[in-house]
Amino acid sequence: MSKPTDFAYHLTNYLSKYLPGEVGASKNTLLSYRDTFRLFLRYAKSAEGIKEESLTLKRIDAAFVIRFLSWAENERSCSISTRNQRLAALHAFFSYTQSLVPELLFQIQGVLSVPMKKQRQAAMKFLSEEGVKALLAEPDLSTKTGRKHLILLSFLFETGCRVQEAVDMTVADAMYNANTVAKITGKGSKSRFVPLNADFVKLLKQYIEEFGLDHPVKSTEPLFSSHLGRKYTRQGVSHVLAKYAQLARSKHPGLIPEGLSPHALRHSRAVFLLRAGVDLIYIRDILGHVSVQTTEVYYGTQVFMESNTDELTDSGANPPILLSITNNAQKAMA
Repeated sequence: MSKPTDFAYHLTNYLSKYLPGEVGASKNTLLSYRDTFRLFLRYAKSAEGIKEESLTLKRIDAAFVIRFLSWAENERSCSISTRNQRLAALHAFFSYTQSLVPELLFQIQGVLSVPMKKQRQAAMKFLSEEGVKALLAEPDLSTKTGRKHLILLSFLFETGCRVQEAVDMTVADAMYNANTVAKITGKGSKSRFVPLNADFVKLLKQYIEEFGLDHPVKSTEPLFSSHLGRKYTRQGVSHVLAKYAQLARSKHPGLIPEGLSPHALRHSRAVFLLRAGVDLIYIRDILGHVSVQTTEVYYGTQVFMESNTDELTDSGANPPILLSITNNAQKAMA
């Protein structure tokens, strides 16, 4: 049996001890890094002809990493954003190893010098008030699945949360302080508290009761589960949104843009708050941004120049988007 390589030794310690133990990395970060190295090992074997048991740190230089990134883009059809995420994981690992293997310091620093790839900033997609209404009117409220999907999409808009934050929500998180706020855990396992609109609170309470989630033993279970009873994935949520976006677009082609993602509902919420004159610091806290500079991107959306002046003046931080839908849903759930 061959002796374990230095790459295997350091990668195992990095993923199983250093990240969770010393850094306190979140579960999602660990999964992302693990996926990067699974792909990296697959590339080494299929494209470089190096099996897992033969891959050493000495064989991984800047040129090797660049070839891997090109393979990920061209053969795996990874986006530039995903490509840069893979590189960030490699940078983090090799930054960790450079003090442990000083004899390879020059080579490792070459890997660390591989730059992120610039990408064209895509136009921000968000929905108007009428667009949100059209989208949320599509789920069939005569079915339990339709009512669940309405809650899911409404929650994404109401809280402005990231899709991963939504799928990580537990019942207890949603029932925090008698449902008046949602406890949302985001990047770096940091939690924030987002106030919920009274109309949505009514809908959320009925959803929790209808789906039998109001028993104390259910408090740690996922707030949103698939028809198989499994926790939703990001892809699952995207599929739900795409289904109703397509239906709404067929009826209102000018209101629902193509390629609508769950993040567009987050953008929509931020734009609504900004239009209503809500302080940027408050919006930053709701969205869970580390810096207000990240939140300032919404000033560049051109919404003020492209939107009707009366609409901007009359729209509130909590426009009555959910009111009529809530009333219909309450009747359906009764």
